[in-house]
Amino acid sequence: MSTRHFVFIEGSSRTDGNTAALARRAQQNLPAGATSEWINLADFPLPDFQDSRSPEDPPPIFPDGNEGALLAATLRATDLVIVSPLYWYSVSAPIKRYLDFWSNWLKIPGLKFRRAMTGRAFWAITVGSDADQAKADGLVASLRLGAEYMNMNWAGLLYGSGDYPGDIEKDLETVKCAEYFLTLSPNFATEQDPIPAA
Repeated sequence: MSTRHFVFIEGSSRTDGNTAALARRAQQNLPAGATSEWINLADFPLPDFQDSRSPEDPPPIFPDGNEGALLAATLRATDLVIVSPLYWYSVSAPIKRYLDFWSNWLKIPGLKFRRAMTGRAFWAITVGSDADQAKADGLVASLRLGAEYMNMNWAGLLYGSGDYPGDIEKDLETVKCAEYFLTLSPNFATEQDPIPAA
């Protein structure tokens, strides 16, 4: 795929929250020529995840419905952007559930999901109530290790500070960072990159 396509996966418990607002700002400032789409997991509810690793379980099949739509969107991405508020120092429940389904996608005969995702960029955007970005270390570790397992490029985290609706607009440094965050090379836009924290 020569043209970069950013797929934003939002998992939030409220509409138009701070994290989504920050991610929308980043979406408006993509690299030249890039395309994007926005997936709100609230519009694609998934059932409880059932692990199929038991030898007695039949192999997973290509899913349809909401799961099939999410798999297709994931495969379209050259750049996958997780948009999740910081909940209990990690990703939100909808994002965790979405990622759990990757385990079954890895087992679908003929899909070769890990090979398909190899080399793609994996970004994260989050907002927490604390100005200390270290509070998101658990979220970063989970997503970065997942990216490594999938042979994806961990591209980094954009962290903002806010609690009540609209608070992110007061975090001027992070809002400014959102205007160039996704234009950085995935090889350099890591959590160690000198992007100003909130």
